[in-house]
Amino acid sequence: MVKSILITGATGFVGKNLISLLAQQDYQLNAAVRRSETFLAPKVSTTIVGDIDRNTDWQKALLNIDAVVHLAGRAHILKEKSDDPLTEFIKVNTAGTANLVKQSVQAGVKHFIFISSLGAITTQSDRPLNERSPCQPDTPYGISKLKAEQALLEIVQASAMDWTILRPPLVYGADNPGNMARLIKLIKTGLPLPLSSIHNRRSFIYVGNLVSAIATCLQHPKARSETFLVSDREVLSTLELIQLLGKGLDRQIYSFPCPAQLLKLAGQFTNQTSTVDRLISSLEIDSSKIQTLLNWSPPFTVTEGLSITSQCYKSDNNSWK
Repeated sequence: MVKSILITGATGFVGKNLISLLAQQDYQLNAAVRRSETFLAPKVSTTIVGDIDRNTDWQKALLNIDAVVHLAGRAHILKEKSDDPLTEFIKVNTAGTANLVKQSVQAGVKHFIFISSLGAITTQSDRPLNERSPCQPDTPYGISKLKAEQALLEIVQASAMDWTILRPPLVYGADNPGNMARLIKLIKTGLPLPLSSIHNRRSFIYVGNLVSAIATCLQHPKARSETFLVSDREVLSTLELIQLLGKGLDRQIYSFPCPAQLLKLAGQFTNQTSTVDRLISSLEIDSSKIQTLLNWSPPFTVTEGLSITSQCYKSDNNSWK
């Protein structure tokens, strides 16, 4: 039985929500942090590990740990400054993960849960994706995550440590600092959006659903040696997503039709190709495997998750106003 858990990336968006959930249960929690800082959860101890790469020393953090939930990593960079993004992603996400896995095996950890990304498969697809879909990552981030998965599997095959890999799509929730916050900022401008002729299908996951899935994997024996795609039950078009967020923000959404090819052309001219692609392309997940095998069901509907998310940005005092 898992009693003690090391959580990397514990002060990040997903990490804070996972700590909040697990702190209500009978676990001993240790948060790996980059530098000294105050941690609010009273039941959580912290261990400073510094930056994550192939040289990080995890020995103290892994002392008497039963399970590791590895959330930390170099995420999508909205304004990339590196001349070689792939090298930077691999340094942290691939080499850093492999180093942690090796030291976890040496420390006698029983279960390693790696939070990968749907990007390890692709960032857009006209067909629903599942665990059998071929991995063809098309971003440096996705490539580094797939390489990290492969390193994990290679290292653990000669050990007694169990593993689980979760591949979530875009994660949203209150205080999400990423693309969802940018989308809410766009909604608040009140500008008409050229999306009424875009009928794409995209899967998302509310952070409350993701941490629920992680908690289930920690305890369910059938989660061992499995890779899961995990998402909300509902699938939305970009316009439906925006309309639900607008409803939570008490903002009327105005849209008009515009051909997808024209939007792509506009993205090229404004150097926003990737942003436009995310808005108009499809990326649907079939997450039936985790629901069936682990008898897990997302505790929040997409409407509930988006309502909670939008309420965070509704206040006049919010920086995104």
